[in-house]
Amino acid sequence: MKISKLKDLIKLVENSKIAELEISRFGTKVRIRKSLEPSPHKSVSKPELEIDLPQRLEEKEALEKGDRAIKAPMVGTFYRAPAADADPYVRVGDQVRQGQVVCIIEAMKVMNEIQSEIEGKIVRILAENESAVEYGQDLFHLE
Repeated sequence: MKISKLKDLIKLVENSKIAELEISRFGTKVRIRKSLEPSPHKSVSKPELEIDLPQRLEEKEALEKGDRAIKAPMVGTFYRAPAADADPYVRVGDQVRQGQVVCIIEAMKVMNEIQSEIEGKIVRILAENESAVEYGQDLFHLE
């Protein structure tokens, strides 16, 4: 993401009642957060900027060494398990076969079971449970 775009987003958050803005695009995650609580010193709160670049670099290096990725086939909310009290579909170290359900993505109130299109061992789980995911985002890395 370009610096000019980041500056525009920071200004947007500063000049609005938005407390937090999070954007994930093309493998880069940006979170801008500010406190809306009144300060005893009457100073204007400045948003914090958090970019998850180190994790993205690790993911890129992992893929360069031959790992393969299971990607999100749609936009939605990522769930590792079929229910809150259930075991996750897969864990790091599990062997995955083609067609095996690895997670659920909720889109428009529909729970979609996501099946692996590849076989291998899970070496990294990239999405947080109950987090928003984008189309094409890496969810799992397999070796």
